[in-house]
Amino acid sequence: MSDVAGVLFDIEGVIVTSWEPVPGAADVLAELRASGVPRAFLTNTTSRTCAEIAATLSDLGMPVDANEIVTAASLTAEYLKQTYPGRRCWVLNDGNVDADLDGIDRDDADPDVVVLGGAGEGFTHRTLSRVAELMLDGVPVVAMHRAASWQGPDGLRLDTGAYLPGLEELSGQMVVAVGKPSMQGFLAAADLMGVEPDRMVMVGDDLYGEVLPGQRLGMAGVLVRTGKFRRSVLELAVDKPDHVIDSVADLPELLRTM
Repeated sequence: MSDVAGVLFDIEGVIVTSWEPVPGAADVLAELRASGVPRAFLTNTTSRTCAEIAATLSDLGMPVDANEIVTAASLTAEYLKQTYPGRRCWVLNDGNVDADLDGIDRDDADPDVVVLGGAGEGFTHRTLSRVAELMLDGVPVVAMHRAASWQGPDGLRLDTGAYLPGLEELSGQMVVAVGKPSMQGFLAAADLMGVEPDRMVMVGDDLYGEVLPGQRLGMAGVLVRTGKFRRSVLELAVDKPDHVIDSVADLPELLRTM
């Protein structure tokens, strides 16, 4: 297909939107697999496990293996095991991803570490105030990601990253974010494919959370005009994506020129 040795995809907004397939996405994934080009999927989705995501995509006509997927939750589990081994964690997350957090000790009442997953109905004023109090008491906070928004079926929704600056300002304590746009996930996906970053393509709908971080690692960045893409964000950006396409359906044609 090209000299590209691997393609890294965001999921929501790129190959699906609100878990409905983007037209042409299944054909693109099938063409990559038939061409022998490794694929991986890096997502900040915190409402489904790797296995659940793989099953959902497969049901939508896009066969994907769970071991091709890197989630913010699975990255966070590895970070917690390495940084806070054996510590009790309060996990505040909109969705059950316990399978990806296997081996993490849980204690909501008296935690040693607070873990913030995806924002949802549980991110109430009272709950976030408790997080702030724990931070003021010196309890470290780890966020699964720092994404500020996600695209819901009825429009944009605020995500965890929208709350972190206020918590950090109040407490004077920084929150470690593990998923996108942190480099950790991109490098984990590169290792998964066995491909050097400078021979990879990163395909995303988020300029600042996906495409530019990939480019900083040497990946070719491809921004799609689906999902949470906003023209105003692109026009005002100082740093630009390497490529912009209407949708993932246009990716094979682009790859043939790279």
